[in-house]
Amino acid sequence: MGILPEPSLPLPTPTNGSPVTNVAHIRELDHRAFTLDASGFAGFFGGDGAAESVATVHLVKWRRWLGWYNAPGLFEIVRQYGGLIASKGASSLFPVIRSIKSRDPATIFGLDGQHGPRFIASYAGSEFLGCGHLAHLLARRVRHSHLVSRLIVIPNVRRKIPQYNVTTMDLSLELPEPETRPPMLKNKQVFFAILPIIGSLVATIYCAYIADWYCCASIALGAVANGLACLQLGSGRLTFRHPAPRDGAPPGDGIFILEGRAGVIVVRGSEGAVSSLTLGQYYLDFPEDPRVRYLLTGICMAILVVNCMVQLLFIPQGTLAGQSVFVASLALSWLYNHVLALDKEDMQTDILLGEVLHLQEQDVKKFAFGTRTAMVVFTVLSLWPPSPDKLLDALLPNNTPVWQRWREVLVKQLRAAPFKGLRFDKEHWEIPEFDSSSQKLLHDLFVDAEEAYGAWCKYGRKPDV
Repeated sequence: MGILPEPSLPLPTPTNGSPVTNVAHIRELDHRAFTLDASGFAGFFGGDGAAESVATVHLVKWRRWLGWYNAPGLFEIVRQYGGLIASKGASSLFPVIRSIKSRDPATIFGLDGQHGPRFIASYAGSEFLGCGHLAHLLARRVRHSHLVSRLIVIPNVRRKIPQYNVTTMDLSLELPEPETRPPMLKNKQVFFAILPIIGSLVATIYCAYIADWYCCASIALGAVANGLACLQLGSGRLTFRHPAPRDGAPPGDGIFILEGRAGVIVVRGSEGAVSSLTLGQYYLDFPEDPRVRYLLTGICMAILVVNCMVQLLFIPQGTLAGQSVFVASLALSWLYNHVLALDKEDMQTDILLGEVLHLQEQDVKKFAFGTRTAMVVFTVLSLWPPSPDKLLDALLPNNTPVWQRWREVLVKQLRAAPFKGLRFDKEHWEIPEFDSSSQKLLHDLFVDAEEAYGAWCKYGRKPDV
């Protein structure tokens, strides 16, 4: 008795009756069994990185031409830079830009708008309760990073750990040009944009190879939209302007008073050089007519919005392989925008100090003191103002009898002609009206003043003083 063969399962057949190949069956499973819906975050995820990347197109050379990659968060570019389209029609077409408060290009790109520290001029007597964006950049550099190669620590007998800083800057440039276009920075890091550009190109070719035209079109349109946005938004040229100084104006020496224990910045130089920090501004000059610029920028914003809509509709229709490649191109672009991100304010500061003011490393010194009293005395000595009372009152507003006595003795010795230095004896702090604790405090304050004077004689004294 023979063994009957097992019945074979019939192959699935299409409507025309021909067998379905294994490849077609896999594609059917690829399309129907699982869908990686990346469209929900493609246009919105990573928006901060995309906007920050576009903000550097005016600062770094070649950055404007290296935006041809499919980046996430392109809708954020419309939200942040849509204010460049100054028309009612654009506000109706793109309601998201109605919430943008400023229409000034420099403010929109973060080149203006920040408030700087308080400034007091030691010779002119003028005072600015809050300076502008350039003073903010200088204070940020001094506060958060090292402006000089080494920090000079002034020892203190009472406090071993220095807590208060004084940064001195000598601006050798007599008068910067009233309007100048500083050269853009050269940064090799910007050429890493080749990686996401190649990644987007390979992803587009691969999607075309597997006939996933939905993902292919989405990746290609994203790269074109981002590239056109960088090209158009980067057409403006960074320009520095500051008001011309008055004829016969005194030196512009003065101090920036920073918050907390960050200390002060002593700035010495001509009126024109110092006013570059207190009154100077960054602007953006665009070569084309404003109406043409509005039109071209509007077209770029429209392409960005269309790109987000296309990705929202097309990506769910693509294959799993195409969706995976699409997400990979976004991940590579996100990595470039964040890990290799260039800080725009750091670059603005480099241009200001290096290309506008031509500041050299030897022109800047940073000192650390153990007490605020020593910091204040060193600051006054570094400026040598005709009237030190104003600086002392601004930096040490204490109004107790002990502080009044200390300030009176200090100012008297500073105004002595000829100046013989700061030397204090028992007669200066052993005051019958003060008890022992007040006399001890007064003695410590005079010791701080002598330490500051010694540091000034060693590091900061001018030859003619």
